[in-house]
Amino acid sequence: MNRQKVRARIQEIGIVPAVRVSSSEDARFAAETVSSGGIPIVEINLTVPGAIDLISDLAKRMPDTIVGAGGVMDPEIARRCSDAGVAFLTSDGLDVRVVEFAIERGIVVFPGALTPTEVARAWRTAPDFVKVFPCVQVGGDSYIRTLKKSFPEIPLIAAGGVNQLNALNYILSGATALGVGSELIPREAIRLRQERRIHELARRFISFVNNGRLQAQARSDPTYPRT
Repeated sequence: MNRQKVRARIQEIGIVPAVRVSSSEDARFAAETVSSGGIPIVEINLTVPGAIDLISDLAKRMPDTIVGAGGVMDPEIARRCSDAGVAFLTSDGLDVRVVEFAIERGIVVFPGALTPTEVARAWRTAPDFVKVFPCVQVGGDSYIRTLKKSFPEIPLIAAGGVNQLNALNYILSGATALGVGSELIPREAIRLRQERRIHELARRFISFVNNGRLQAQARSDPTYPRT
């Protein structure tokens, strides 16, 4: 998929599962299971042992899954990820050189930011999305709502503390997508190879996103009942 199609697919699904585990085997199981559970997107954090080789293998064996790299804060690492066939690059902060590299290579990129100043600065580098991290520590969904009032044109990915209790509210607050880690792919479920548990969690998060979007659309309708 080209950059435009990857961007559109992330917007459509609205969930970016983040895999940050201590072994390549566990990461592979997590990626394959969340994809077969209905979320064909996975972010392999570069802290995973052998992350770039794993990304290369997943990209070849799972062509219908969007495989990305997380924690990319160096253009040389970005280049290695690109050579491995990565579909997107993301990080918890902003390195302008990584964004520039991704744009040059036609790769989707969403740098991390937190404050309004950081969000604005990140958006000026022309990424596909801006990842707001960590959300929960600074107000959660209410913080996303505030950012969207100031930056309605910026597609925000809410990450850091997203769970089953607040996922719907993040979407209602204007998040384009959710970055979700262990709440979607629990470490215990990975350790015990509990595919059904992860599939059920994937189903729930998909439902949160879809229901949130439907409710948000209804609320934007001028005929929606107001109290």
